[in-house]
Amino acid sequence: MTSTPNCDAAFELASEQYASIGVNVKAALSMLSNIAVSVHCWQGDDVVGFESDARALGDGLAVTGNYPGRARNADELRSDLRLAYSLIPGKHRLNLHALYGDFETPTDRDEIEVSHFQSWIDWARDQQISLDFNPSFFSHRNASDGFTLAHSDPGIRQFWIDHGIACRKIAAAMGADQGNPCINNFWVPDGYKDTPANRRQPRERLADSLDAVFAEPLASDHTLDAVECKLFGIGSESYVVGSHEFYMGYAMSRDKVLCLDAGHFHPTEVISDKISSVLMYLPQILLHVSRGVRWDSDHVVTYTDELQAIMQEIVRGGYLQRVNIGLDFFDASINRVAAWVIGTRNVLKALLAALLEPVDLLQKAEAEGDYTTRLALMEEQKTMPLGAVWDYYCESTGVPSGSQWLSNVRHYENSILADRSDIAPSII
Repeated sequence: MTSTPNCDAAFELASEQYASIGVNVKAALSMLSNIAVSVHCWQGDDVVGFESDARALGDGLAVTGNYPGRARNADELRSDLRLAYSLIPGKHRLNLHALYGDFETPTDRDEIEVSHFQSWIDWARDQQISLDFNPSFFSHRNASDGFTLAHSDPGIRQFWIDHGIACRKIAAAMGADQGNPCINNFWVPDGYKDTPANRRQPRERLADSLDAVFAEPLASDHTLDAVECKLFGIGSESYVVGSHEFYMGYAMSRDKVLCLDAGHFHPTEVISDKISSVLMYLPQILLHVSRGVRWDSDHVVTYTDELQAIMQEIVRGGYLQRVNIGLDFFDASINRVAAWVIGTRNVLKALLAALLEPVDLLQKAEAEGDYTTRLALMEEQKTMPLGAVWDYYCESTGVPSGSQWLSNVRHYENSILADRSDIAPSII
């Protein structure tokens, strides 16, 4: 484990090395400290939620593993989040799904209100973090056949329209309280397992339903509506109504935020290449940073080439003010708090690496047709002392550097999580 004096010395040497290629390390750290990642609540309880009739996941979602310690209520989830935030440098957001309210009495999805989330609003204010939100179009009797907003039954469709409207009001209340927009992201899993005979009508119904949900104008400084595309899911392998093309067109024509999820495309597709394209036509986007392994399996984010490429595109394109970074993964096979910490710290490391690039030199060489210098600098960058700068950033913000944070998680596991033994295991 690195001691603070050694950490400081390593940082000074690293700063000198980065300065030799024109990079101001302290300026990069200052920029990083102002980036808030929206940490997703559903990693903490395997996307079960706190409804009185909480049911097993379905409708295109699955969580594997049965690691002990799943949060069973809002207080336990908030306790786990406090620990995770204490081990992640910077000040970050929290992304809530609609099924995580404080439901003291049975409340159906079309009846949820701000009062069901007041404890989250109060907690977030106390913790000095901001909230984002999501309607929950899954794990419900009215989603059992794979359709919600695109359903052919007008009654079921209206139920989900009412749910979406209720969620917009909740998100607006969150944004009003915290003083910045609560991004309210709509992911709709509707689709067919096998080849459909009519691709057109479900998409027409989905567009009409979304228009009904978004009919009431809400203050943009309180909430922003986002729509999330997907290639396929479990049970919708052949056709998803809300495809990339559908939502790209919808976002552009209705002035909505487009959400790109790293696991929602073909296995050979990457979202890093899409960022500069969609931002040609949209003022901002939302990212769900995930890691798909052969399919949209939402593995814990690791320090992959694609993660680095995503952050490089954001920084190189000058998009930091136009890209909202959120996380979306869930793993019940490992300690859930550790999963949050690992994934979020990796996102921040990749951001730091991108901020430490000599972007001006790279782009100057490219503009001059000097591709040799461009390639050489990109390759040399890979062995620059990122770790020393990262460790300094962690310690300077009061967060353990290296893997020291793991001992905090193990202590919490032994003292807190070990007592949560009266729950059914997650899906295996």
